[in-house]
Amino acid sequence: MIRNGELSMSEVKRILKRYWWILPLTVVGCASLALSATFFIPKKFKSETLVLVEEPNVSPDLVKPVVTEATNQRLASMQEQILSRSRLQPIIEKFGLYLSDRASVHMEDLVARLRSSIEITALEPMQGTQNRQLPGFHVGVTFDDPQMAQRICSEITTMFLQQNVKSLDDQGTQTTEFLAQQVDEAKRKLDEQDAKLAEFKSKYMGSLPDREQTNLSLLGGMNAQLEAITQALSREQQEKAMNESLLSSQLETWKAVKSGETAPETLDQQLSALQDQLSVLQSRYTSDHPDVIKTKNQIEQLRRRIAEAPKGKDTPATAQNAIEPPAIQQLRARLRQNDLSIADLSKRQSQMQGHINVMQSQIQSTPAVEQQYKELTRNYQSALEFYNDLLKKHDQAAMGRDLNRQQQGEQFRVPDGANLPMSPSFPKRWVFAGSGAGAGLALGMILLYLLAALDLSMHSERDVEVCLQLPVLATVPNVAPEGKAPVKGSEDRLRLAGTRA
Repeated sequence: MIRNGELSMSEVKRILKRYWWILPLTVVGCASLALSATFFIPKKFKSETLVLVEEPNVSPDLVKPVVTEATNQRLASMQEQILSRSRLQPIIEKFGLYLSDRASVHMEDLVARLRSSIEITALEPMQGTQNRQLPGFHVGVTFDDPQMAQRICSEITTMFLQQNVKSLDDQGTQTTEFLAQQVDEAKRKLDEQDAKLAEFKSKYMGSLPDREQTNLSLLGGMNAQLEAITQALSREQQEKAMNESLLSSQLETWKAVKSGETAPETLDQQLSALQDQLSVLQSRYTSDHPDVIKTKNQIEQLRRRIAEAPKGKDTPATAQNAIEPPAIQQLRARLRQNDLSIADLSKRQSQMQGHINVMQSQIQSTPAVEQQYKELTRNYQSALEFYNDLLKKHDQAAMGRDLNRQQQGEQFRVPDGANLPMSPSFPKRWVFAGSGAGAGLALGMILLYLLAALDLSMHSERDVEVCLQLPVLATVPNVAPEGKAPVKGSEDRLRLAGTRA
């Protein structure tokens, strides 16, 4: 008897002892029914194949792959493309699938039906490996015809292989073409920066920062040259003044002799004048100076003339010679030389001063030029680095594309073709039989519970107390007749109940 929906252990034992045959009957019956149903349910056959993802033959450290997308992500993208209507509808038309349903079922529903029969399952990476890339995937096709399932599975697998090759080649080509355009654009910008930098260098050649120390050194040398030229010009001007003074004195003497007057100047006086001139020259120049050597030669010639001349006074006729004496001619020649030297030194002084002014201007403009030069150099360096980086990436992309085209990159490989299923994948008899047995067991338990719930007889003191609402005072066990054993399992007892006080 069930009390408050609870079934005691003694009640369970009593029900099982009495109705034990119900459980085997329901289990065997349901299992038999489920097994029999497998002969009438339409059968489905599943063809499978394995596609492995092979690592590139060339190390990625040597040739970086163009496609950096993870294989599982690329597989998901390819799966969406292959299972689209544009790819599945040609398969339906190629193999003549669902011919009986085409008139009444829309093509979208047929494509959805074929899509539901295709199963793509990724392989999990092996435990303990550092490489978490997708090792491969299974392609399974479930269909009511085993040969057709095999053909569809082979077709889907081929589509995956072709799509993978096309995807890698398209991405490699697109990446290479894009980088080629970027390289051309970067090359154009680099040429522009190079032209600007070259024009700037040409315009401010002497004011560039790397020329500052050289300019300072050149300016020091120019100042020293200007000082030397100034000193040489001053000496030439002094020498010219001295030569003009000597020429003026000798012209007056020569004119006096030429006019018949008593000439105070004699050969001895000329020798004395030359000696005085030599003293002045020696005080300014060394003994190797041309003017010193020339004056010494004049003194030697004049001494020879004095030694060869007759004793006595010079005659007026000799002094009145129309041709100027050699000393005067030499002085005039020296004056002309002085004029030429002064003119040349003045020109050199002016030119050197101009060079110094230009150099000083360049040195003063160096800070401003340096700022512009740094900006141009920085822009040029950035453009150069960007161009070199793009060129390197373009070369790597081209190598990666060629690697894929030569079947040396990451590839899909099918170790075995799609199998021909010999036994149906649905319904599986052992699954149906096990499910039927489980359902029969559940049904038997439900029946036993219902039998226990419908049984209102009393079999224990607790049942008496619950039903009669009276306490049990005593119980009388079964007494078997003399010579007979009591019936085992009998629960008939005499129960005495007292009245409620």
